[in-house]
Amino acid sequence: MTQEQLAQRLGVGKTALSMVETGKANLSNRNKNVLVQEFNVSPTWLETGEGEMFNADPSLVKAFSRRTDSSLPLQSVPLYSIEGTAGLVPLFTDGNVEPVNFIHIPNLPKCDGAIYVVGDSMYPLLKSGDIVLYKQLQSLEDVFWGDMYLLSIDINGEEYITVKYLQKSDREGYVRLVSQNSHHADKDVAADKIRAIALVKASIRMNSMR
Repeated sequence: MTQEQLAQRLGVGKTALSMVETGKANLSNRNKNVLVQEFNVSPTWLETGEGEMFNADPSLVKAFSRRTDSSLPLQSVPLYSIEGTAGLVPLFTDGNVEPVNFIHIPNLPKCDGAIYVVGDSMYPLLKSGDIVLYKQLQSLEDVFWGDMYLLSIDINGEEYITVKYLQKSDREGYVRLVSQNSHHADKDVAADKIRAIALVKASIRMNSMR
């Protein structure tokens, strides 16, 4: 498989896969499960680098799959308007926010909500107007480095909402925001400036028919 084909199968961008290949990020449990379940990669080799790469022990495969998100046959995911909630923080903290609609989608891990993407920093993987479905995290300790996240960042007292790959920074107390769009430079931000964070579980491409 080409790098692009593997990235598509794992549901990540080529930039994120390149970071994994160069040791700058780790695969999430979700992506490891794809390698184990569909490509017969040994969980032991994947976790430790020891033993054979392929021909996994079926009992180990079954045990490994229990560590990952399980898909739901069908779920109704609330779609929110960021403008209507004044940002991610109120959305994540206020249990009374009314969604503008619901998305009914099968065979995905549990999602807490969905919002529209604004901006082109993740183009062509995401474009402005697409929808991302997310799972809210409580802290940066729950982050899978190299995965895509929905973030609320405090910049000079104002909220900046973005979707980025999250990578460890060389600077103490900082994290690195990485874009899919090559025209957007990587940026280090102080970890304590991140006010809300959610793991992007899936995206929906919105196309206009004329």
